Amino acid sequence: MDDAEWAAVPVGIDAERWRTVRTDRTVLVAVHSVVSGQRLLDVVDLVESDPRVQVLYTRAPDVFGAGVERLLDTAGAFRIPWARAVRERFDLVLAAAFGGVERLHGPLVLFPHGAGYGKRVTVGGPVYGLDPARLLRDGRLLPAALVLSHERQRELLARQCPAALDVALVAGDPCYDRMLRSAHLRDRYRRALGVRRGRELVVVASTWGKASLVERDLPLFGRLLRELDPRRFQVVATVHPAVWLGHGRRQFRSWLGQARQRGLTLVEPEADWRPAVIAADHVLADHGSTGVYAAATGRSVLTFGTPDDVVDPDSPQALLAASAPRWEPRAHAESQFRLGDRSLAAAIAARLTSLPGGSHRALRERLYELLRLPIQGKHRGPEPIPVPDHHAEGRRYA
Repeated sequence: MDDAEWAAVPVGIDAERWRTVRTDRTVLVAVHSVVSGQRLLDVVDLVESDPRVQVLYTRAPDVFGAGVERLLDTAGAFRIPWARAVRERFDLVLAAAFGGVERLHGPLVLFPHGAGYGKRVTVGGPVYGLDPARLLRDGRLLPAALVLSHERQRELLARQCPAALDVALVAGDPCYDRMLRSAHLRDRYRRALGVRRGRELVVVASTWGKASLVERDLPLFGRLLRELDPRRFQVVATVHPAVWLGHGRRQFRSWLGQARQRGLTLVEPEADWRPAVIAADHVLADHGSTGVYAAATGRSVLTFGTPDDVVDPDSPQALLAASAPRWEPRAHAESQFRLGDRSLAAAIAARLTSLPGGSHRALRERLYELLRLPIQGKHRGPEPIPVPDHHAEGRRYA
């Protein structure tokens, strides 16, 4: 989008002339990737539904930025180009990643884009997202609020970047809270996925990069479809968008072509993965966030193995890796899923969030403080996750 295509409304020096709704504050949502965008869409309604507030979105620079436009277009978001975003001033800026955020003008709120802050920057190095390289620029503290999900992260922040302690906000985990709020929809999620009565749903979850399930054992998807009786089991794969968008949608589907022919369902990168996890009977996961959320919400989880050098030992990822049964490549698939442990939910949830069920209230209060606006109306809890009406393979859900 070049300068001539920049919209004159709802932001800009002449925007007042063209607006219909006279808002008092303007909020920018900086979306770096599909994953960070999904996390931000979980919380933006805390301010977006307020008629005093205009919310705009921009695609921020990120190596995995492909797919952001599609995500935002599907959400009906009003987008402005990054080149314009860095030239405007906003009353609030929301982000769940770090690329270029020092160039944005307005109080910045930084969110985690996974299950807390669990991964190290380098082997034996600091935990990503709570380190000075991400939070400081030329000695200047970037966020006006740094959202943490657990008090343990405040202790970690004190060791890694004490300059950010004053802006730290322990606000729980909105993703977890929404999954809990949606538990009553489990049967509807299963029907939407086409899970027939009497069948067990296996969800295979992979993050991206080295040591991920996809990187270490891509043929596993086909193996599961061969070993599990299709009359009794259905298999769904939810794979990190960085895999889809880093290699290409067509290529990734092609790599899993035989498994798809046998019945594997793929959750598209922009689709919400949480209904599949809530619907699952069994989850096989690596060290990504999906396994943590699955275990914390009571699913039976097998872990694919977590390298000790890539996760923080105090993280829920590390606890899950140490506690859940581990996938054994030489054993038959069906017998292993009988080993999954549902009793880990309380322990994993306690490591995931210090404010179960309270994230939306805590976040709303802080966002309105930064907006310098009084909160109007009664507090609303998190909304249930919508039942999908279609999935990536193009078939309608029931």
